[in-house]
Amino acid sequence: MTDPLSRNRLAEEGSPYLSQHEDNPVNWQPWDDTALDAAKEQNKPIFLSIGYSACHWCHVMEEESFEDEAVAQRLNENFVPIKVDREERPDIDSIYMTICQRVTGRGGWPLSAWLTPDGKPFYIGTYFPKEPQGQMPGFLDLLAKISDSWSDPDDRSEMKQRAEQWIDTARDKYDTPTHDGDSEVPGDDTLDTAVRTALRSFDDEYGGFGSDGPKFPQPGRIDLLLRAASRSGSDDALSAATTTLDAMADGGMYDQLGGGFHRYATDREWTVPHFEKMLYDNAGLPPLYLAGDQLTDSERYTEVVAETLEFVERELTHPDGGFFSTLDARSGDEEGSFYVWTPEDVHDLLDDPAATLFCERYGVTDAGNFERGTTVLNVSATVDELADAHDLEIEEVEAELDAARETLFDAREERTRPPRDEKVLAGWNGMMISAYASAARVLDADYAEPARNALDFVTEHLLDSDAGRLQRRFIDGEAAGEGYLEDYAFLARGAFDLYQATGDPEPLGVALDLADTIVAEFYDADDGTIYFTPESGEELVTRPQELTDSSTPSSLGAATDLLCVLDGFVADADYREIAGDVLATHADRITGNPLQHVSLTLAADRYTNGGAELTIAADELPDDWRTTLADRYLPGVTLAHRPPTEDGLQDWLDELELGSAPPVWADRNADGGEPTVYACESFTCSPPQTELEPALEWLSENR
Repeated sequence: MTDPLSRNRLAEEGSPYLSQHEDNPVNWQPWDDTALDAAKEQNKPIFLSIGYSACHWCHVMEEESFEDEAVAQRLNENFVPIKVDREERPDIDSIYMTICQRVTGRGGWPLSAWLTPDGKPFYIGTYFPKEPQGQMPGFLDLLAKISDSWSDPDDRSEMKQRAEQWIDTARDKYDTPTHDGDSEVPGDDTLDTAVRTALRSFDDEYGGFGSDGPKFPQPGRIDLLLRAASRSGSDDALSAATTTLDAMADGGMYDQLGGGFHRYATDREWTVPHFEKMLYDNAGLPPLYLAGDQLTDSERYTEVVAETLEFVERELTHPDGGFFSTLDARSGDEEGSFYVWTPEDVHDLLDDPAATLFCERYGVTDAGNFERGTTVLNVSATVDELADAHDLEIEEVEAELDAARETLFDAREERTRPPRDEKVLAGWNGMMISAYASAARVLDADYAEPARNALDFVTEHLLDSDAGRLQRRFIDGEAAGEGYLEDYAFLARGAFDLYQATGDPEPLGVALDLADTIVAEFYDADDGTIYFTPESGEELVTRPQELTDSSTPSSLGAATDLLCVLDGFVADADYREIAGDVLATHADRITGNPLQHVSLTLAADRYTNGGAELTIAADELPDDWRTTLADRYLPGVTLAHRPPTEDGLQDWLDELELGSAPPVWADRNADGGEPTVYACESFTCSPPQTELEPALEWLSENR
């Protein structure tokens, strides 16, 4: 029988990240039973390498080590080398990243872990250079030392003991407290604590959070501050949020020519980004800029949203409607080369005054701010400042800059492009659907069309509607991978947000079906929590939960909030009770560090205060109502459309396979055939109104 470890098996995998390594001399294995069983049968330790296609240091480690014959020989002879795409297997990544962070105090990708044959880690880190660098051990030396230790019975015993201890650290994070039913859901003071903590960490000089670099977007914190500003009128909260939005939009993290956000800024001042572009960042940030516009009437914020969604449509959209995952940080062999400029580049393409205006506007200098004297574009001067400095009218400067940006963008299109990871991930698509739905509500109803197309694509290719089960990813005509909680929660939320934007019941039906599966497959009543992996999924060394927010919202928080929202859309649903159960289970964690658990904190706020609803009974939303709602910041308010008549509602109930009208729609017909709105807050409702403004006033007075 052929030894599966005798060859590199990644050519058989669909992941673009795994495909990047299919020609390595390392005999890479995917994470599957074949590789795991071989490790046990041959009693070899596993070398686990976790990364993703747009990861810069993953590429570096590949070039230094995984393409090296000497490294490959040691790995092949003494280990079972396994490659994992963290975007396809976030469950595996979550477990070992948790251990890495707790053991070493840091994390990141590539994640490098040495495991016992049964998958328990005994040595762990991130990037290792091939040869030692300063305090950092060399990868080649590590392989030799770990192999020698594994061959020694006494050392091996110690390694296994350490592995058991480290697995216990992961279980400590994921295990739920004793579930006695006596814990209470966190109250309003928890949200206030989170806001105060966010303000303490705010960098009032440069925006963002923390007094040093790198700077990450932290969308959950910005959302929290915007909500606090709306609720309490806090100038400090609004200033912290908008200062951060401004800093990101004006700095190098934002693509000043092509729109869209890079992953994060490497410095405190937001000047130089890590150049990869992730779908989830470009999904999570536009709704915050829309909220910022509603609170401050900022034209710049709406421009950022429009440019970002244009970037997504242009560069991250599948021809049939879904959204791709990432653009690489590197173009060819260099990080960021697609995006940077020199004064010579600019003057070769533009005449004066356009060239000079562009360089001054975006800080393009001979010294540069990046490698080899190149410049990452940052907004360095206002249009008014340029007009004064060059004795020009503001309109002239704007026209020159608009034409210059168009010319340089076209020239940039001729450069070597960053590679694209064309996985279509269910959960990330859900986030992007939500972003487009938000834009449809606030900017232009036409933004609903890309959201519809994406939802249709994902449900067609990844959803078994009869079983209510999702697969995680689609690429090159093939779907694969079991859906995780984030896939169900984010896609359900996207579908529900599309219903709110359009009044179309079909996406609402998708959301309700996915919520049912969350309860059936991910909720554990005995433990009082919602796990990241389905009950019927692969058994790993521990069953993870996603409690905290990171680059994406906590899937546990998103799912809990979703159940609170959808509770009113199903008669006799127990969604709210389940949400309360989860929040009570994790109450100590939430109250102990609400800022780390932003999504759960916001879900607890909705649960405690009952949420707010605007039920609108009408065939179509009146234009003036649409305009009013677009201008008004209403965080946490559900827009519940329904037909104006009982006959029309019955058609919806039949389509959704609901036996009776849910509470949010029941007995809420249009008054005299006129569009009618019912406002509800904290389980109390206003009288029906045929004008929107009185309902909004009632809602404001009762919030």
